[in-house]
Amino acid sequence: MFDFITGWIEQGGLLAVGLLMILENVFPPIPSELIVPLAGFKAAQGAIGLTGLLIVATLGSTLGTLLWYGLARAWGRERFLRFLDRHGVWLTMSREEAETAMQWFHRYGPLAVSFGRLVPTVRTLISVPAGLSEMSFPAFLAYTAVGSAVWIAILAGAGYLLEDNYELVEKWVNPVSTLVVVAIVALYLYRLVRGLMRRRA
Repeated sequence: MFDFITGWIEQGGLLAVGLLMILENVFPPIPSELIVPLAGFKAAQGAIGLTGLLIVATLGSTLGTLLWYGLARAWGRERFLRFLDRHGVWLTMSREEAETAMQWFHRYGPLAVSFGRLVPTVRTLISVPAGLSEMSFPAFLAYTAVGSAVWIAILAGAGYLLEDNYELVEKWVNPVSTLVVVAIVALYLYRLVRGLMRRRA
C-alpha cells in the first residue's frame, strides 16, 4: 500500500492528492492518515512541493465535505434521516450516528466543525448537523477549512520529518498501511452485512 499510494502521488502529483482527499471525505477508500503523511514524505524527497501539498490537500478535504453538507441542508432533518434509513446501510452511516453528530454540533456550536475535522470518526459526519442546522455556507467553509488545514499540517509534517528514514519508513509503513486498508474494508463489509441483516429483521 505504501508503494501504491506514493506511486500514485508520483504519477498524479498534487492532483492525485486532491482527488484522494475529496474521495476520503465522501466515502473513505483510503484514510487521510495514510494519504497525507505519505504525500509529506514525497514532498521531503522533492517529488511535490510542501506548500502546494498543504493547499491542495486542504482544498480537497474541504470540497469533499460539501456533499454531505449540501444534502443535509437541502433535504432537512427528517428527509435526510429517512434517506439514511433507506440507503445509509450502503454508506455505513446510520441514523444513530447522524443523530450523535447532531448532538455534538449542538453542544459545541460552529466550533464543532473545526474540532470535528481533527477526529477521524467524526470528520465526515460533522458536515451533516452543520447542514441540518442550516449553518451558513461561508461559515461552514471557513470552519471546515481551518480544521482541515490543522489536521493536514500535522499529518504532512509527520511525513515530511520522516524523509531521512526512508528504508525504516518503507519497511514498517508498507505492511501497516496495507493492514489498515484491509481493516477498513473488513469493517465496512461487517457494518454493511449487519445493517442489511437488521433491515431484513
